[in-house]
Amino acid sequence: MPIQEKCRIEEHKQVGPRHFMLVLVSPYIATHAKPGQFVNVRLNETFNPLLRRPISLHRINAQKGLIELLYEVVGRGTELLSKNTIGSELDLLGPLGHGFTVDPGKKVHLMVGGGMGIAPLRALGESLTGARCVFLGAKDKASLVCGDRCGEIADQVAISTDDGSAGKKGLVTDLLVDFLASQLNTYDLPLTTIYACGPRPMLKAVAEIAAQKQVDCQVSMEERMACAIGACKGCATRTRSGYKMVCSDGPVFDAKELLWN
Repeated sequence: MPIQEKCRIEEHKQVGPRHFMLVLVSPYIATHAKPGQFVNVRLNETFNPLLRRPISLHRINAQKGLIELLYEVVGRGTELLSKNTIGSELDLLGPLGHGFTVDPGKKVHLMVGGGMGIAPLRALGESLTGARCVFLGAKDKASLVCGDRCGEIADQVAISTDDGSAGKKGLVTDLLVDFLASQLNTYDLPLTTIYACGPRPMLKAVAEIAAQKQVDCQVSMEERMACAIGACKGCATRTRSGYKMVCSDGPVFDAKELLWN
């Protein structure tokens, strides 16, 4: 059950050109959250801006009561967030949404992140056992977020950039296709799950690859949100069972459930 919690900033640092990492003391959220869930952050004590900002849980440390948020400054709201200092408090609502479902029978876990899509995959990777592989894609080297830390949650890491400035030139889905083709005899695909987070076109492509290979696939959707609790209907997405809310029914969905067109 989500609650409103005042969380002290333990650490706040810049980790990229416009990327920041927040470490927050959050006893309730840290002990109740699951990988793939998110929090809704109030940016200041005024009503300007009015809406909170939804941010994925990047890491969850239940023992220490800490959570990490990885975010990118993309507008006025996140610009304000980046100005918060160590020792101050942020008002969080969480944990929110439906996170990843891990089948204990699955032995191979393939995590695909596009740009900021790496954010929820860190907590997921730390919760998994078995073979873990990360495929990380970005526009260019400067846009890669925490690529150097992916080795902490995976046995294999593959990187791609659109311009070839880091890793292989091309799309992150190319890495996934190549891996599935080359590892077909090494890993048992029925025992494999793909988890993906990133832009919608990337998620659609991953879902199509998974369907072709008959591999289970879960995707974490990126959508604009207002209330983040399913009341305003602003983040509705089409599924085979009608419209569902990304904030409350997701953000993680079984890829087979979604209608992409």
